[in-house]
Amino acid sequence: MMLLVRVIEARNLRAMDLNGSSDPYVRLQLGKYRYKTKVVKKNLNPSWGEDFNFRVEDLNEELIVCVMDEDKYFNDDLVGQLKVSVSQVFDAENKSLGTAWYTLQPKNKKSKNRDCGEILLTMSLSQNNSFIDQRLSGNSDHALDTANCADLTIEPPSKSFSGPLSSSSSMGTDEASSAKEEKSYTPTLAGRFAQIFLKNGEIASPTSSRGISLSEFSETPRSEVYENKSEEQSSSATFEDSMRSMESRDNGREIPSNLPGGILLDQSYLIAPSDLNSLLFSPDSNFTKSLAELQGTTELQQGPWRFENDGESLKRVVTYIKAASKLIKAVKATEEQIYLKADGKVFAVLVSVSTPDVIYGSTFKTELLFCVMPGPELPSREQCSRLVISWRMNFLQSTMMKSMIEGGARQGLKDSFEQFSDLLSRNVKPVDLKDLGSNKEQVLASLQVELQSDWKLAIQYFANFTVIFTILMALYVLSHILLAMPSPIQGLEFLGLDLPDSIGEVIVCGILVLQGERVLELIARFMQARVQKGSDHGVKAQGDGWLLTVALIEGTSLAAVDSSGFSDPYVVFTCNGKTRTSSIKFQKPDPHWNEIFEFDAMDDPPSMLDVEVYDFDGPFDEATSLGHAEINFLKTNISDLADVWIPLQGKLAQACQSKLHLRIFLNNTRGSNVVKEYLIKMEKEVGKKINPRSPQTNSAFQKLFTLPPEEFLINDFTCHLKRKMPLQGRLLLSARIIGFHANLFGRKTKFFFLWEDIEDIQVVPPTLSSMGSPIVIITLRQGRGMDARHGAKTQDEEGRLKFNFQSFVSFNVAHRTIMALWKARSLSPEQKVQIVEEESETKSLQPEESGSFLGLEDVSMSEVYSSVLPIPTNFFMELFSGGYLDRKAMEKVGCLNFSYSPWELEKADVYQRQICYKFDKRVSRYRGEVTSTQQRSPLSDRNGWVIEEVMTLHGVPLGDYFNLHLRYQVEDLPSRSKGCSIQVLFGIAWLKSTRHQKRITKNILSNLQDRLKVMFSLAEKEFIPGK
Repeated sequence: MMLLVRVIEARNLRAMDLNGSSDPYVRLQLGKYRYKTKVVKKNLNPSWGEDFNFRVEDLNEELIVCVMDEDKYFNDDLVGQLKVSVSQVFDAENKSLGTAWYTLQPKNKKSKNRDCGEILLTMSLSQNNSFIDQRLSGNSDHALDTANCADLTIEPPSKSFSGPLSSSSSMGTDEASSAKEEKSYTPTLAGRFAQIFLKNGEIASPTSSRGISLSEFSETPRSEVYENKSEEQSSSATFEDSMRSMESRDNGREIPSNLPGGILLDQSYLIAPSDLNSLLFSPDSNFTKSLAELQGTTELQQGPWRFENDGESLKRVVTYIKAASKLIKAVKATEEQIYLKADGKVFAVLVSVSTPDVIYGSTFKTELLFCVMPGPELPSREQCSRLVISWRMNFLQSTMMKSMIEGGARQGLKDSFEQFSDLLSRNVKPVDLKDLGSNKEQVLASLQVELQSDWKLAIQYFANFTVIFTILMALYVLSHILLAMPSPIQGLEFLGLDLPDSIGEVIVCGILVLQGERVLELIARFMQARVQKGSDHGVKAQGDGWLLTVALIEGTSLAAVDSSGFSDPYVVFTCNGKTRTSSIKFQKPDPHWNEIFEFDAMDDPPSMLDVEVYDFDGPFDEATSLGHAEINFLKTNISDLADVWIPLQGKLAQACQSKLHLRIFLNNTRGSNVVKEYLIKMEKEVGKKINPRSPQTNSAFQKLFTLPPEEFLINDFTCHLKRKMPLQGRLLLSARIIGFHANLFGRKTKFFFLWEDIEDIQVVPPTLSSMGSPIVIITLRQGRGMDARHGAKTQDEEGRLKFNFQSFVSFNVAHRTIMALWKARSLSPEQKVQIVEEESETKSLQPEESGSFLGLEDVSMSEVYSSVLPIPTNFFMELFSGGYLDRKAMEKVGCLNFSYSPWELEKADVYQRQICYKFDKRVSRYRGEVTSTQQRSPLSDRNGWVIEEVMTLHGVPLGDYFNLHLRYQVEDLPSRSKGCSIQVLFGIAWLKSTRHQKRITKNILSNLQDRLKVMFSLAEKEFIPGK
């Protein structure tokens, strides 16, 4: 029995692309058979008109119809779907549902957008089981007996390949992941005869839209099926022809960025990029087969490269059985390889690997991005290529095993590509970038400054219309003076003063004066430029540390701003406040400098190199900028800068597409001692010991923010990032950046910006909204840190981003460290002096309103403990002194890692400190962390103390919904010389509403009462032995 499905059209489909449209196609599945229609580009009301036939093996099966939106680079998106039971068609009149509109449903029933559109389908059942009957009906010359064809089930000798195959248009099939059938059938004579007719294409069909079932009729191996499909879809062009076709169609596509999973391989090889691309992906290459033998891969089948989507993409399918590992048995894998870019120099191939037979294999695909690009220029002038392979996991469905799957895939890919790298290194010689860096002197020695005499430059500079016209005019006037007779004195003239006698003479005199002035300006500019001739070229750097060397090779397409149609460009390099200036090139839009500039050794690694190109207009005129660029050493691989073309920014530069050719080298002449020396210097600024981090910690820090290997972590602090709602994470500080990272329930937030980007750092006194903690507000310079704007709380009218950090466990240490690193990186000596003066004034003049910051008056307080203790008030206050009794009491009540800051005077008679600790497991199974701010002030009659406290819980469920407020009131008893009255008030400030408020309050209250009893009984016991 066959199910006949006709896909006619769809309407009102949901737009899935950013341009408000979709590229829809239909995917159908019945049991193990899958099929899909052609893709209709940019249409929400597409028409297909295509027929499909499915063999029905079970009436309880469902036909799944999915409308998909094709994505050029990544996985296709689901627009909507529907399911129709075969039994529903079987029970219908005439075993047909007719032609009807069906409403598409979203994949998730809880989806907000349930309007997915409609699709027009025709579905019916046919009792004909014979393909030959359908194909040969109406053709008497090739009529076959139906009974003889009913058993045409021929299995290929090596593999089984089952699934529907349409004969309409150029539609492809998705192979079902069905299990191999063990049965082997002997081909019948009728089957041989039918296959001959099918191969020769002599079978006429009255309906070109009929399909076949390969499980019923197939003796063609899988490779032949691929060949037949490729013949239908594209001509059998060679790989080289395909690459030339891709190159001709490349319209300057951008190189795709590396995938976020990480870099598996980044290596340069002594081979041209096109040759390396052919080695890796050409069907004639033996590299893939050698790699399969090395890794134990079997049954490797490489499909032909063919164009899809009207020649927009080049794609092939590779299947193989991956060798068994210690954890996973041998599994079948399918790779879809698609060229994203191929312009003859840069090649980018996206590989999507699916392994449906592994556990949870249907929930994910592994994606790899191969990028082949030109490598750095070698001293030998040989061509080299750089191969970068990155990866990521693309989860098609959510699963709780996500982290385990990623971890296993990461380790498996690491092992596989170690073998890949070894095999490739045996076939192609790798380029050692360290040796390339050590050859810096050889590379720079090959640069020779173009030597030109002053006379040649003068001739080149002054050979223009202005100068020639002025000289001709001067010769003409001089000849006139020699030939003319002296004129008599007339009008207002007197002896020695000869005035013009007509308007024409006045005009001529004016022109001569203006021409003379312009020539004098040209001469002045030329003399000034010659003074600046290569002023910083070849000046050697002084000292030890981070040595930056910049070689300025040439420029192209620089903007012309002079009236002559040229410019006189020169380049200014700025790094860490130091500048280097190139020579001036006269009247050249494509100048060649070949000049070398070295910056004096720096104690700290540089973050940015600013490049500015100016047009020289003379010593007294403001120079015109022809373009500028910034080179971020933290976001760029140093090896990539060994030979790089930098596009210039700016209106003039972007209009002309100006570029500079640079070679940049950054070396550390101190070795590993630079980290130790830097930490010692920071310890003096912070006033606290800073221990160097382990190599593993530094490596994790570098990987987190994709930093170069020379970057090292100095310190990190737990805090909250304040945006709409506080986000708990860690603030990480290094010599060049300040970064933030949070991972809340799998949702990661991370960003960083440079210390040089910071314009101002302010500290705001604590408020109720900041949970009793001071707030550090960091303001960036205008236009800086835009990559981190998702972490900013606000952006002012001038475009400056502001970041708010609060709830530090140790605020004083964090604030001192932040200020010390900021001063060391971005402040001038005058600014440092100004900040020191402001800090001294702030300490001496505390504002009055900073006193009652805890806001306890805003919380409803109730008494939870009241007692009279036979100990003096002064001894009781030892529980809050940070001494022996304080630490012992915290340990007794189950508080671990107890730390505190000293009491600091906030204003008259008001002292403040901060404490932090973690709960023992017997107190809280979540082992959460507590940050608390305490204020101490005497009673009005001076016979006792009041201690106010705001506590914030971290790492416990709903801990960010509330703050705990406590007030301890200790008062001397007049009737006793050694006794005090204790009263404890308690309240909860709810930051967010929850239905568990009563339950949380009851739990906290019970725990607090037990804790107070233990603390006060300990104080009483400690006092009695001391009597």
